[in-house]
Amino acid sequence: MTDNIAGSSTPDTSLPADGYVGDPEVRAEWDNRYADRRQLWSGRPNGALVAEVAGLTPGRVLDVGCGEGADAVWLARGGWDVTALEVSGVALERAAEHAQDAGVTVRWVHAGLAEAALPPASFDLVSAQYPALLRTPDAAAERALLAAVAPGGVLLLVHHAGMDTRHEHDGGFDPADYVWPSMVAALLDDNWTVEVDEQRPRVAPDGGAGAHHTDDVVLRARRLR
Repeated sequence: MTDNIAGSSTPDTSLPADGYVGDPEVRAEWDNRYADRRQLWSGRPNGALVAEVAGLTPGRVLDVGCGEGADAVWLARGGWDVTALEVSGVALERAAEHAQDAGVTVRWVHAGLAEAALPPASFDLVSAQYPALLRTPDAAAERALLAAVAPGGVLLLVHHAGMDTRHEHDGGFDPADYVWPSMVAALLDDNWTVEVDEQRPRVAPDGGAGAHHTDDVVLRARRLR
């Protein structure tokens, strides 16, 4: 990780030098996906994030898999101190441009979640909206999500309903390769309280990849200590 995200009086909002930390194949895959289209996502914040953040006091937030930066920019406009993590350098370039155009400050981290060495227990909100987190035997991604949340803070994990039960298909997508909300929920212990764990209709921005999905699984858990 090339950014100092532990906090400073003048956070660096520019892109880090190319010091990517993570699986190079994952980075290449996502760079190719973004490079294929001038804009992959809708450019608007995810509906579940908007709904679940309402009523929360802005603090430090980690946006996991920030993509082209719509959620990060929206959170920053709402007074949050935003750290945004992404494996694709192509996506981060677009996100940084959007943040600059919006006149907001965001810390950008070019890394995989498990490899990013984020400061533990440091974020009042950890938001992961439809993340493509690879599953590992040691549950590294799941544990990294939980470890980043500060005492009293919230983990918000949203995914497409039904994706975890699909069969492997010709496009190479195998649900068994990825982390799903139920896997994170299974790791919650007495240090956590589950505030929301449900399937609901998706409030989807028009346009962008994934707009055809109609239902979300929403997991919102608060760390007690």
